[in-house]
Amino acid sequence: MSDGSDRTTVTDGYVVPIAGLMALLFAVMAGLTAPRAFSGEPTEALLPIGFAVGSLAALRLSQRHAAANADADAEMSDDETA
Repeated sequence: MSDGSDRTTVTDGYVVPIAGLMALLFAVMAGLTAPRAFSGEPTEALLPIGFAVGSLAALRLSQRHAAANADADAEMSDDETA
């Protein structure tokens, strides 16, 4: 979403914090639904497992985006020194 200039898009600074909050939210929901999974039927275990998978996916997205930003920043600083 760039016009060819060195400006970054508006959303660059928001992805990592929002993905981190989503990971925390999914982890909390998995913890809140876990007791029902342990005391109920085996099919009730799917909800906390789904929340745990969502938490891990959001955490992974956050890490990948942070790493991509770090690589882009490193390339930009290398270009400025050259």
